[in-house]
Amino acid sequence: MPKLKVDGIEVEVPPGSTVLQACEAIGVEIPRFCYHEKLSIAGNCRMCLVEMEKSPKPIASCAMPAADNMVIKTDTPMVRKARHGVMEFLLINHPLDCPICDQGGECDLQDQAMAYGRGDSRYGEMKRAVKDKNMGPLVKTIMTRCIHCTRCIRFAGEIAGVEELGATGRGEDMEIATYLEKALDSELSANIIDLCPVGALTSKPYAFNARPWELRKTESIDVMDAVGSNIRIDARGAEVMRVLPRLNEAVNEEWISDKSRFACDGLRRQRLDRPYVRHDGKLQEASWPEAFEAIRARLGGLAGDRIAAIAGDLACAESMVALKDLLAALGSPHLDCRQDGAKLPAASRAAYLFNSTIAGIEQADAIVLVGTNPRWEAPLVNARIRKRYLMGGLKVAVIGEKLALTYKIQHLGAGPETLAELAAGHHPFAEMLKAAKKPMLILGQGALARADGAAVLATARQLAESCNLVREGWNGFNVLHMAAARVGGLDLGFVPGNGGRDVAGILDGASSGAIEAVYLLGADEIDMARLGRAFVIYQGHHGDAGAHRADVILPGAAYTEKNATYVNTEGRVQLARIATFPPGEAREDWKVLRALSDALGRRLPYDTLAAVRKRLVEVNPVFASVDAVAPAGWGAFGSAGAMGAAPFVSPVRNFYMTDPISRSSQTMAECTEAFVKPKLGVGKPDAGKTGTHG
Repeated sequence: MPKLKVDGIEVEVPPGSTVLQACEAIGVEIPRFCYHEKLSIAGNCRMCLVEMEKSPKPIASCAMPAADNMVIKTDTPMVRKARHGVMEFLLINHPLDCPICDQGGECDLQDQAMAYGRGDSRYGEMKRAVKDKNMGPLVKTIMTRCIHCTRCIRFAGEIAGVEELGATGRGEDMEIATYLEKALDSELSANIIDLCPVGALTSKPYAFNARPWELRKTESIDVMDAVGSNIRIDARGAEVMRVLPRLNEAVNEEWISDKSRFACDGLRRQRLDRPYVRHDGKLQEASWPEAFEAIRARLGGLAGDRIAAIAGDLACAESMVALKDLLAALGSPHLDCRQDGAKLPAASRAAYLFNSTIAGIEQADAIVLVGTNPRWEAPLVNARIRKRYLMGGLKVAVIGEKLALTYKIQHLGAGPETLAELAAGHHPFAEMLKAAKKPMLILGQGALARADGAAVLATARQLAESCNLVREGWNGFNVLHMAAARVGGLDLGFVPGNGGRDVAGILDGASSGAIEAVYLLGADEIDMARLGRAFVIYQGHHGDAGAHRADVILPGAAYTEKNATYVNTEGRVQLARIATFPPGEAREDWKVLRALSDALGRRLPYDTLAAVRKRLVEVNPVFASVDAVAPAGWGAFGSAGAMGAAPFVSPVRNFYMTDPISRSSQTMAECTEAFVKPKLGVGKPDAGKTGTHG
């Protein structure tokens, strides 16, 4: 390991480290614009210049490898003069937009001009002007401000995997643009807003809405998919103004998907802010006591086996455990959190987890994707696979749709027949899996949410065992979820009890009259027409499909409006924190269920959030460890049987609209118009038959 001196302090750094990293290892700040830890080194802004002994001129510390016996000085007259000069050159053409620039207050150029600049300029010439580029409905461009750091180009090509950004011209004529002036088409595109060190790329939906110092910042968790990306929610008053990524190397690194970032405007639209009760076929406003009385009057004389509950994809663990306890008190075994009908058992935790962990993808050397489109179902998982692919030596195979992913794939087949061949060892790729050091299977909901899902799961387990995916210190069997609530629901056992019905059984029972009351906890993705004449109670935060069918509506809180627990696809327990209060008379979901239990004469035994979380730990000890992944024991799961011939198809047809919040978002509607509809060929005979993106 190289040893060098920085400002008189000896430091030892790992091989391959740069001088800039060596400086930061001892806490010496080095200014930079083009350098970023997650991107390749460009070395083109020259702001990171430092003095090296025996070198006649300053060196770019971001591009200089650290070596033994180097002597580096970071604060000498030579360094200060060099930085003054670089900053002066950068500001020659930069417009004086700070009073009206959305980057103001969090701008690297602004901060570094104050810290390292001259304070004046010797250039009085006219500044250049550059035409703004159209990058779609999410990224606003003011390209006259661009300092050509090329971070956006490197992110698009390296992380997002879309070669759609580049530079044209040289010197003063250089411009950053998309090819053919098309919109930037990637599920991760808006991360270039965070990367841009100036105000050249800013958020189009957020433009001119607020200044950073006006916002109240809350660290929380995203629920737009099952990755559990760490986010920061910026709110002003009762309104969420924006969502930004928060660093967590084990989950989302420092990126988030465009849906996670921009669907927050859906929190302002189509909200349920008061209870409703249906009278004479029409929903009418009601008070909480009136809504509870309507439920009590209907459920009071019903036997428990005629009552059922379905938990939706955004439900938190606190609300699910409260609803489960209430159903148990009413004597009902009919409950399910798998509203898409996925055949996942709650008894074996390894059967429904992403066992390798998301960070573990970086160790894999062979991956088989079965019935999933990770680019739409979990963009951050897809970005990890691409990151591993760029390291070299990774083979990725797909069973299902032919997808346009951001890395090279080998399409093995379309459906269960190919999976069975692979599990039996009759497919050539099976030998590659057996020879791999850390092989991985990623099983999507497109393979599990089918009538033969249990048989598919059993075959996938057979593949994992026959091809040595599960071995000492490594479990390569992974289920990729799309619903933020799913793993938490399975951990809590929110599945049918003895003699209980699953979602399909509940819908069949409601259609036939065997089930007379159905409680929908934010469940909007089921076929409402199959609820028949059942009495439907809907508890949720948006006026989506469930609210339209409901006989009683109980307004709940969205993920930004409550302190709640979620478990991501890898089994990591994480906490969402309240950033704003629920609108109107809406309340946190577990509190609604606690109050309802009182009205029904089945009082739940907890009155505080701490007591509810204690109950979570009683049901399953995994809830005691926050931000940790406990390895799950391997065992038998799935049901051997015949599999159908239908090919595996990803259930996501529109990445931008997958839940009540994103369906209420104007920004997501604009993205659908710009990116999804042209690819689906809206208006053509084959409209809607393809799910590829990019």
